[in-house]
Amino acid sequence: MNAETAGSHETAPATTWIGRTREYLERKLPYEKLLPETQPSYVASWIYVFGVLTLGALAMIVLSGALLSLKGPAWYHVSSTGLFANSLHYWSVQLFFMFMVIHMAGKFWMAAWRGKRAKTWITGVVAFVVSIGAGLTGYVLQTNFDSQWIAFEAKDGLNASGIGAWFNVANVGQDMLIHVFLLPAVIAVIVAIHVLLVRVHGVVPPIDAAKIAEVPILQQTPQAEEAR
Repeated sequence: MNAETAGSHETAPATTWIGRTREYLERKLPYEKLLPETQPSYVASWIYVFGVLTLGALAMIVLSGALLSLKGPAWYHVSSTGLFANSLHYWSVQLFFMFMVIHMAGKFWMAAWRGKRAKTWITGVVAFVVSIGAGLTGYVLQTNFDSQWIAFEAKDGLNASGIGAWFNVANVGQDMLIHVFLLPAVIAVIVAIHVLLVRVHGVVPPIDAAKIAEVPILQQTPQAEEAR
């Protein structure tokens, strides 16, 4: 096979669904966007850090939650190590919501849906809503008197909203399945899509970033002006 034939073979369109899927992903998710080596200077602002902090808190929630589900209530109510793991899970949830609220509020005031980023914003909002459901089912799984009160108060609210027939928070088995498997899986998929969209479309720039970019660099600082 000569070089000309090899070149034509490499550029030929794929004929199988696997090849077409690969070509589609290569077009939509190029490696230089998924794994960028540099970032714009404005990413150094603290407002961009809270998204990463949210991901870190989520990772800690998953790890500590997996440990709690394996050991069971008797362990995290009696054992000192279990109490520590339970507290770690609880405070990770608090930090997760705090970081997410700050992240979403900052992006709202920055109009983060600019530049064809509407799907990025929507997936973030959906992740927040699903996380609220995960938090509710987690409170019910405390297996103490507080969780019993929360469960039956929540059941009244769910019955009033019309979904109590499908979702019974007083059923510990059903609640554990939803909290430990279903909702974490949904959140993981949504967060993965959210991160991919951030990579593909880039981090949203500040609203005045275009105005700053229009000013020549030598005119931005007096020292640079004198050096010129």
